Amino acid sequence: MSATQIAKPRTEANAVVLALTAVALLAAALFSNDGGFPAGTGLLPKKASAAPAGTTHQQNGRIAFASRRDVNAEIYTMNPDGSGVTRRTNNSAADSFPSWSPDGRRIASASDRDGNFEIYAMNADGSGVTRLTNNSATDSFPSWSPDGRRIAFTSQRDGNLEIYTMNADGS
Repeated sequence: MSATQIAKPRTEANAVVLALTAVALLAAALFSNDGGFPAGTGLLPKKASAAPAGTTHQQNGRIAFASRRDVNAEIYTMNPDGSGVTRRTNNSAADSFPSWSPDGRRIASASDRDGNFEIYAMNADGSGVTRLTNNSATDSFPSWSPDGRRIAFTSQRDGNLEIYTMNADGS
């Protein structure tokens, strides 16, 4: 499993700013294909209505979100009107930061199910979970490219919080 570093903070103090703004700016700059923010970034498209933080919209209107309603954080999906809430992960680990693939068939997320936070992808129904990163550092905040071939994410693998990209299969 490999990843390409695409941004590095100059100081430790810049790491937080980089983490919070660079993923959004990167996604908007690199992945925007409709004049708004791309689906799956956690940011709302121009025509979307307000939604709780941490949710992601898919082009078909389904919402993916993380919730602790069942003790630990799990990934759920629902319709925009709040109906059809369905739990997509079910384990003792924390699953968070879901991001829809552009075609709506996959969800990438971060999970600590193997001891530390790594990036995983699964089918939209929760089946076929695949670990995409394998590093002793924290990997988090996945965001798909519009063509679904790459995923941007943050990692502390070099000692600082930085942005990396990888192929959607983890290579």
